[in-house]
Amino acid sequence: MGRARKVVLAYSGGVDTSVCIPYLKKEYGVEEVVAFAADLGQGDELEGIKEKAIKSGASKSIIANLVKPFIEDFAFPAIRSNALYQGKYPLSTALARPLIARKLVQIARELNADGVAHGCTGKGNDQVRFDVTIGALAPDLKLLTPAREWGMSREETIAYGEKYGIVPPVSKKTPYSIDLNLLGRSIEAGPLEDPFQMPAEEVYGITSSISNSPDEPELVDISFEVGYPVAINGERLDPVSIIKKANSIAGRNGFGRLDIIEDRVVGIKSREIYETPGLLLLIKAHQEIESLTLPADLLNTKFRLERQWANLVYQGFWFSPLKEALDGFINCSQQQVNGTVRIRLLKGNADVIGRKSSNNSLYISDLSTYGSDDNFQHKSAEGFIYIWGLPNRIWSWINKS
Repeated sequence: MGRARKVVLAYSGGVDTSVCIPYLKKEYGVEEVVAFAADLGQGDELEGIKEKAIKSGASKSIIANLVKPFIEDFAFPAIRSNALYQGKYPLSTALARPLIARKLVQIARELNADGVAHGCTGKGNDQVRFDVTIGALAPDLKLLTPAREWGMSREETIAYGEKYGIVPPVSKKTPYSIDLNLLGRSIEAGPLEDPFQMPAEEVYGITSSISNSPDEPELVDISFEVGYPVAINGERLDPVSIIKKANSIAGRNGFGRLDIIEDRVVGIKSREIYETPGLLLLIKAHQEIESLTLPADLLNTKFRLERQWANLVYQGFWFSPLKEALDGFINCSQQQVNGTVRIRLLKGNADVIGRKSSNNSLYISDLSTYGSDDNFQHKSAEGFIYIWGLPNRIWSWINKS
């Protein structure tokens, strides 16, 4: 395909992506590197990032505010899908990657670049998500992956950068690798690589410890319309504000910490710590309102497809025919998912204590009650059970006679 002349680099401001800039120019012969950083609600982490990219040799530095599409187009569909990878992880980091890759391709098109690049290493999941997404959206663009190919140790990478004026960070020293966005934090490496060692309290940043959380329970009402969370405690909020408020309420009560062994796409297991207070709270409430408003066969089928949906997103297939087809099923399933769930938060726990739906509840008190208002046709049960168990009795007659 030849040498790339202009490349747009997915830039985080860290050592690896900063070193990618001179490396692309010196080792790959790229004439111009444009640095692109995504604002996903990580706050202070973006401070000084434009200046750092330019000092590292980028011809241009772009920061795109993607918070709104991140929540509306990626996080909210995940809530409707009850998306939990391996039944635990709510994809807080994974959901951001197809959005970043999509914007990377868009910028490359706008600037008439002939290539894109990222700084992912060969051991993580993000390389898969970026590569697969870029291949789906822009197979004609050259894809450069220097950090996967340069074979340098951490020390060698820092030394290479210093030759081109890239100063390694001198802020707080931490052995951990941390990724942050509005949906939460992921923490790995350092002492956490021993899966038997309890995480130190210092790894957490947006959830309170049990000892520091309130001693009294806090009740929160979460309302849904067609499967989307729309209000907290009766206050209607836009999607970004819903996530922020859910983060605040759950986080201060110590809810939303995960410590899991995760199966990476590349075939290895890793120990991961996640803080996803708001997202986990909203998924928990959504699962409960579905239990009230959807019939059993639909719930059972959706449960199986939810796992598949989460696997596809985790593995990098956000833009795929199967994911699109599953989206159609999930969208159809959510039309009657309306109502409110009440959750009690206390010392790291979130317990559902109430649920209601004015127009779509399938819980009929006249049928469920054991009191005098009972309208269930008890005599009908005998014929139902006869038909229901008939195949089993036939098998017994034939094989046990």
